[in-house]
Order: sequence, then C-alpha cells, then structure tokens
Amino acid sequence: MGKRRKNSFIEKVQIEKMAAEGKCVARHEGQVIFVSQVAPGDIVDLRIVKHKKKHLEAIPVHFHQWSDQRTTPFCEHFGTCGGCKWQHIPYALQLQYKQQQVVDNFQRIGKLSLPEISPILPSDETQYYRNKLEFAFSSHRWLTREEIDTGQVLDRNALGFHMPQSFDKVLQLNHCYLQPEPSNAIRSAIDAFARGQGYSYYDAVTHQGLLRTLMIRTSSKGETMVVVQFGGEGLRNEAQPLIVKLLDYIKSTFPEVTSLQYVINPKKNDTFHDLEVQHYDGQPYITEVMNGLQFRISAKSFYQTNAGQAYKLYRTTREFADFHGHELVYDLYTGTGTIANFVAAQVKKVVGLEYVEEAVEDAKINARINHIDNAHFFAGDIKELLQNTFIQEHGKPEVIITDPPRTGMHPDVVSSILAIEAPRIVYVSCSPATQARDIALLDSKYMIKKIQPVDMFPHTHHVENVALLEIK
Repeated sequence: MGKRRKNSFIEKVQIEKMAAEGKCVARHEGQVIFVSQVAPGDIVDLRIVKHKKKHLEAIPVHFHQWSDQRTTPFCEHFGTCGGCKWQHIPYALQLQYKQQQVVDNFQRIGKLSLPEISPILPSDETQYYRNKLEFAFSSHRWLTREEIDTGQVLDRNALGFHMPQSFDKVLQLNHCYLQPEPSNAIRSAIDAFARGQGYSYYDAVTHQGLLRTLMIRTSSKGETMVVVQFGGEGLRNEAQPLIVKLLDYIKSTFPEVTSLQYVINPKKNDTFHDLEVQHYDGQPYITEVMNGLQFRISAKSFYQTNAGQAYKLYRTTREFADFHGHELVYDLYTGTGTIANFVAAQVKKVVGLEYVEEAVEDAKINARINHIDNAHFFAGDIKELLQNTFIQEHGKPEVIITDPPRTGMHPDVVSSILAIEAPRIVYVSCSPATQARDIALLDSKYMIKKIQPVDMFPHTHHVENVALLEIK
C-alpha cells in the first residue's frame, strides 16, 4: 500500500464505529482512519487531512449511502460550527456511545476492573440547555465556499464562535440552539447596533479593534448577565464614549438584563480572570437556585452550564458519599462551593479547597446567604494546601469529594489523597480519560464500587462521570 498523503482521496469507505472525541473509525487497506462528521454505517468518499504514524485523519467529501443511525440536524450551522457535532446522531444513540466511552476509558487507559455501570442519566433538555455562552467579535469572518469562489465578500465582520483549528476566524451566527432567550436576541441586537454605528471588530492577528468578546449568562430565576469585553483600544479617551453608548443601548433595549458589566483587555488572549471587571448596571452577579439553595454567580465564577443536569450530578455525588451526619468532608477543587454547600446539611463539617481566590470568596458568600455555618473554604494551590499541617489543623476527612478540571488531578494531590486514606472518595469528572488515569494511581489502596455517567452536553461527545471509591 502506498503512503496516503494529505489531501489525497479514498473512495467508498464504510464507517465502522464511534471513537474518541466524537470521531468515527474506518479502515482502508489495513490502515485506521479517524473521520469527523459521519455516523457508523455511512459509506463515503474521504479526503485525508492528517497523516499520523499509526493512523490517518479524514473528512467526508461525498456520501454514497447514509447510515440508518442518522437523524436530521436541526441547526443551519451544523457541519461548519465547532459545537453540537452529534446533531446527526439520535439522542438515544448518543447516550449509548457516551456510556461506552466511560467503559473504554476505564478499561483501556486505567486498565481497571469495573463494577456494573449504572445507565447514563440523560439530559431533560437537549436544546437551549446552557446557561452560559461566550461569543467572539472578529474582523475575519469565516467565508462560505461561494463567497471564496465568486470573490463577492461585502462584509468581513462577525459575531459568533471561533472556527475549529482557526483562532483568527469566526463563524457568523444566525441562531444558536444552545442557550435560551434572550441570548439570541441580545447577540443579534448588539451585532446590528455595532455594525450600524461603525464599531471596529477585533483582529486576533494584529490585536486591533474595540469589540472583543460577548458573554451572556442566564439563570433559572430569569436573571441575565451580559459582559462585553473591549480590546486595548478601549483604554483610549476617544473610545470611552463608544463604550458608554453600547452599554447604554444594551441597558435600554434589554431591561431583562439584570447584570451589565464590561472588561477592557489589552492582552493578546481573551481570558479576563486576571483583569478587573467593571460593574455598569444592575447587580454584579446573577443568582441560581438548586435544591432550595441560592448560588450567586459573578462574571468570573464557575457554575455548571447545564443547571438541570448539575442537580442530578450533585445528587449522585451526595448519594455515593452515603453521609450519616457525623462526617468531616474535604471538597477538592470546590470552585464557588456548589458541591460543598449542597452536601453541608448532611454532614458535620465541609472543608473546600480551591486555587481561584475569587471563586473562594463566592463560595463563602454562597454559604452565608444560605445560612450554612459548617462549610469552610480555603484558597491556594491544592497540592500545596493538602499537606500534613493542613490535615492536623482541620482534621482527617471520612469522605473526600474531588471535582478537578478536565486535566485531572496533579500527581502530588493524588499522593496526598493516598496518604490521607479517607474511607471513601467520590470523584466527579468532566473527562473520563483523566479520571481513569487518576483512579489507576489510587488503585493501590482503593477499589471502584460505583460508576454513574451523566450527560451534561447533548449533541457533543462530552460526558460527565461520578465514581465512588472505597478503601481496600
């Protein structure tokens, strides 16, 4: 077999099965091919886009036969936008694939013996389920094939999502099915106003342009937060009236916006956790309610973006922990203290650890407004906090709950957990792969007793997973 090079074609290949990261697997002349935007059972012509040592990566260019494991995508941007890549897969099959993904990660990466895995908890809402979206302004709109071929490009500005693997290109969104209204209305109105007033959109290459990002957060209480991020040009005196004009337009046009804020970002990346957020109108936060508890969410706060599924996730965490009222609990990577405050009524004391100081302040506020006095929060690098002196001061936990970021736990944190020898660990993860890796490191002292996948993100390959570990 000759070496398949980038941009070469393979005709009439049958797609075999789902694989990692939402891709599918095909084989041709003994070589494995990972393919995007297809379903098992499709017969397609492929164009090779990457040539790796052990496999190829390809995209479909022509379908000869559609799989019966398909449904009609509901969004006009499907196939171009980087989100909701599984719209063409029926939701029941998505759940099966996600369940299998958990099994595969634990067996192949962790090489772990598994108990029977509970059926994945589906999302009650499969559209408009997110409470937070971030959109990018760009002076480099993603162009359609027709625009490129004809050369008829009238406007290069865009407000939407960054294109996959193209940091400087943004897809102009007409309607997004991820977040409930007023999200689409606010985004569209701001875009129309900015274009009409001649505002400059950000150029990620030259780092010029006033309008940079737009974040919209909503809550089940009907509250809405809007945060506009302006580029470094916002520091100039002549830009200040433009900033005020846009913010006043949002304020007057959308009275349902209960928190209006902005950020001026002179950096070369869009993150603003190290920058000051300016409060312009309304409250500097919105409030979410879960299980009778209120949680204040500020511009920098982390809160699960699918609030309905978050309740199922935290309820599972609490059930797995099997509290009896006397426990001391450590909640690692506590964020704004959502899990810690959620379980506080069932335990003697909760100690939350988190490396983001602003999140810890939110956690303390959330405990106070819910009249919780047995939850205590500490900011710092968790691998540095979780030492013998900390354990001696605050006590040895009977239960450790850990909900790390996608990268998983630092090896030093795993070592500290092994040294503590808590009877039970409940590990919540948004990445079964890194979760399996970490649990394999804990395998010398702990066994897996229960596993519960939870679908937080319909129409994507992402899956949340909760695992109960008990000391051997």
